[in-house]
Amino acid sequence: MMPTPARTDRPGMAVAAIVAVAAALSLGDAVIKGLSVTLGLWQLVLLRAMIMLAILGIIASLGPGIGALWPARPLWAGLRGAVLVAMWMAYYAALPHLSLAAAAAGYYTLPFFILAFSALFARERLTRRAILAALVGFLGVLLVLRPGAAGFTSAALLPILAAVLYALAMNLTRTRCRDDNPLSLSLTLALAFVVAGTLACGLGALLPDGLLPDGITGDGALSTTWRPVGLEEIAILFFLAVILVIASVGTAFAYQNAPGGVVGACDYSYVGFAVIWGLAFHGEHPDILTLLGLALIAGAGIASLGGPRRGKAPSKPSRVL
Repeated sequence: MMPTPARTDRPGMAVAAIVAVAAALSLGDAVIKGLSVTLGLWQLVLLRAMIMLAILGIIASLGPGIGALWPARPLWAGLRGAVLVAMWMAYYAALPHLSLAAAAAGYYTLPFFILAFSALFARERLTRRAILAALVGFLGVLLVLRPGAAGFTSAALLPILAAVLYALAMNLTRTRCRDDNPLSLSLTLALAFVVAGTLACGLGALLPDGLLPDGITGDGALSTTWRPVGLEEIAILFFLAVILVIASVGTAFAYQNAPGGVVGACDYSYVGFAVIWGLAFHGEHPDILTLLGLALIAGAGIASLGGPRRGKAPSKPSRVL
């Protein structure tokens, strides 16, 4: 396979993109928290992805053209989309068994995996500044979330698995999908959700009750039950689809245009925005430790901009991915 041509990084724009993604995703979560969503998870995943495909088609037709939606390396882009779907499902599967704080704390180990994979697979040089930024950001997350000392269960490994999968997907973005239009990567993600949602809902409808595990049937977190869709649900689905388009395009752009260590540290900003939206929409007032944690998260993001700036993408392809 021919090496990916060298290309100049744009770390400032990449950081702006990932911070915008964090703001959009956290806003979506804050709005959903205040609404009554009556759809099963797999039904929501499938319908949201179908709306997402329509949105991407409109954007492409009004902008770069439908041809921009076709990835340069379809197999790598498809693998990236499948890994991201697995990431979301691993995280969703953990939520019924863990507090949100414990799940989020496990998931936000992801910058460590991003740093490790950037060094191992993309062969990017990690500076002390980048490593310190990740450590400081994680300390800030712990101060904000302060997960309880509940007994350990195997479900606690699922958010960490989600973090590993996300880091792998972002490594693929950096090393194998760097020249793809972010719209095309968003399209392959939507298609992966459509395939996963269709298979899950189909299995839930065809297989007899009691054959699938609890939580897949009935009202569980991974429910495949198909429920009626009203105007409120359609509005929610459209909102979620727009959020996912923004997030998928912005995330692809960010990891295409800066080293993983730089972007990964700024992924922590999600926690800060979650606190802001919690105050704005739900009256959740942060305490002193939360404010200190937010300051550390912001400081880690700023410090990461002074991390490794080689100016070029890795000139050799990854040996593993």
